[in-house]
Amino acid sequence: MPGAKTIAAAPQVPPAGVAYRRALLAASVLASLAAVGSAGASAGDDPAVESTLPAPDSRWPQLLGVQYTFIYQWQTALKSPYQGEFSLDPAGDQQPTHTIGFYSGWAPLDWGQLYLDVEKFMGAGVSGGTGLGGLANGDVIRSGSAQLKKEFYIARLYARFMLPLGSDSARVERGQDQIAGTEAAHRLELKVGRLSVADDFDHNRYAGAARTQFMNWSLWQNTAWDYAANTRGYTDGFVLGLINPQWSLKYGLYRVTTVANGQTLDTLSNARGQNLELTLSPAASGTVVRLLAFLNSARLGDYAQAVAIGAANGSVPNIAADAQYGRHKVGTGFNLEQPLADEGNTGVFMRLGWNDARTEDFMFTEVDRVVSFGGQLSGVRWRRSEDCFGLGFVAEGLSDPHHTYLAAGGSGFLLGDGRLNYGHEQILEAYYRAQWSWTLGPAPVRLQLSPDFQYVDNPGFNRHRGPVRFYAVRLHLEY
Repeated sequence: MPGAKTIAAAPQVPPAGVAYRRALLAASVLASLAAVGSAGASAGDDPAVESTLPAPDSRWPQLLGVQYTFIYQWQTALKSPYQGEFSLDPAGDQQPTHTIGFYSGWAPLDWGQLYLDVEKFMGAGVSGGTGLGGLANGDVIRSGSAQLKKEFYIARLYARFMLPLGSDSARVERGQDQIAGTEAAHRLELKVGRLSVADDFDHNRYAGAARTQFMNWSLWQNTAWDYAANTRGYTDGFVLGLINPQWSLKYGLYRVTTVANGQTLDTLSNARGQNLELTLSPAASGTVVRLLAFLNSARLGDYAQAVAIGAANGSVPNIAADAQYGRHKVGTGFNLEQPLADEGNTGVFMRLGWNDARTEDFMFTEVDRVVSFGGQLSGVRWRRSEDCFGLGFVAEGLSDPHHTYLAAGGSGFLLGDGRLNYGHEQILEAYYRAQWSWTLGPAPVRLQLSPDFQYVDNPGFNRHRGPVRFYAVRLHLEY
């Protein structure tokens, strides 16, 4: 685990042009304003006012979490009259995967925090982690991961600044990338550095964590949202949020990769991903609605042009060969979580997602339209209060230019059967999570064991292939 000296170092934000300089300037302004506000409040003698000031429980560097996840997954054989470069293995497959992570933070100031996360993964998804829009193991890296070294790497390294906009405070508990203490209930917040975009957008209480909930990508995320990320799932950028107890508005600007599903990030002057999300939560334990919009600008290929060029040349279309800077992808998402009972531990969820898909899917997965829904049932109903059962359904599709490109023999970075009889990819997933907890020092240790089943019809959006089944057992340990 990195020591305090490493954590204390300022986040290494790459020089990426005007947007980053503006973000850092905004951070400086926030810090100055918060320092003035904190000094003014501390000067008072009223203990009631002092008690409402936001502050961390400790100003020392802290270990906020450790996790280890092991998954063993089996893919069955499937009907396969033909196959291409990125098809599911027709004979079936089985693969173990491991991930380990250490998560630390430091709050030297009431209004400023630093976070450093280090992770490592081992193994690969069944069939090389390709052949599906909704991949079956969300805890491993996408196609291309075989070329990445199986070594520890910095996942997150960022600074967080908070400017209170009122006197109300709320208690927050220790967790991964969360320092325990009190925070202003109404605040302006800035995060800048190495981030995961999914940490701040498209959350869902019942379908948002592949290590503890649904494993399929199309259930723990909106797969039509092509969010900025390198192959490991991280990028550089900033997110600015206006946070309130009943609503929030967040904007994020991030670097995107130089090539589809690549590891190297481009400069912001060349390419960028932008996200805007409004979250509405009118009741503390009630309905939560999230409305998302995104715009990507990058060196993208155009599906229709790639098909036209291939037809003119008598060759297989190649989306990468048509790539040009200055092209865009836009999309929207809708995200609902609805608690029903058991203090919210029993509830339902739904997501809708769409992107225009004239240009290639570039960073997350190859899905252009998605609807997913399902629910979680608390184990308190059978006297296992820490257990739960989850059931989810997905139907997802491709744009006309996208599936025409695949039918002509083209390949993306996850899909490519060589031919295509297009149909919606349909997914069912069910899991049971058994949990045991023990107290160790300031936080509990949790051990989870989860059998998981997935059924996929029209894998890779191809009616000629499948159906296919996935069976898995997942062991998750966290502190």
